[in-house]
Amino acid sequence: MSAEKPSDTVTAPAPAPAPAAPAGAPPAPSVLIDAESIERRVAELAAQIDRDYAQSDRLICVGVLKGSVFFLVDLVKRLQLPVAIDFFQTASYGGGTSPGEVRIRKDLDLPVRGADVLLVEDIVDTGYTLRTILDLLRWRGARSVKLCALLDKAAARQVEVPIDYLGFTIADLFVVGYGLDYAERYRNLPYIGVMEST
Repeated sequence: MSAEKPSDTVTAPAPAPAPAAPAGAPPAPSVLIDAESIERRVAELAAQIDRDYAQSDRLICVGVLKGSVFFLVDLVKRLQLPVAIDFFQTASYGGGTSPGEVRIRKDLDLPVRGADVLLVEDIVDTGYTLRTILDLLRWRGARSVKLCALLDKAAARQVEVPIDYLGFTIADLFVVGYGLDYAERYRNLPYIGVMEST
């Protein structure tokens, strides 16, 4: 199974003006990637995944909580092939530990040995946590392990992480919406927005 090259992905444009916020509410994040562009790109990614996993007899899509939920749901709804869904949640350890050391908050319920595993993530930045998860899935005996990410913040990368399916490449911006949050707010925005200040 060979994935399309990430070079086929889209570079996000400069942020557009934010939608008007209700009176008394904090300003809405400016629009970086609108809902229509996300919907279109997710459909393209689903078509690629359908082609690449057409011969798979056991595909498990693993969402990384919490940020990937919107992306995972929209992606899986567009897949035509049989697929199982599971979730993984991690937290980075506090100060004084090495980058990449993570604590598992919620482990998988499904066994991955012998399965094709597609890890679905909202954004790839430093790469430390994702590399740890990918290595863990391989160690557990998955037949294949690939990564599908909505956003790639390549400028923040500190370790190499291969992205097999990629939605958009973005600049080094603080983004929210479509599952991404700031202090648990803004996840429900239908677009990817930029926080002007935090």
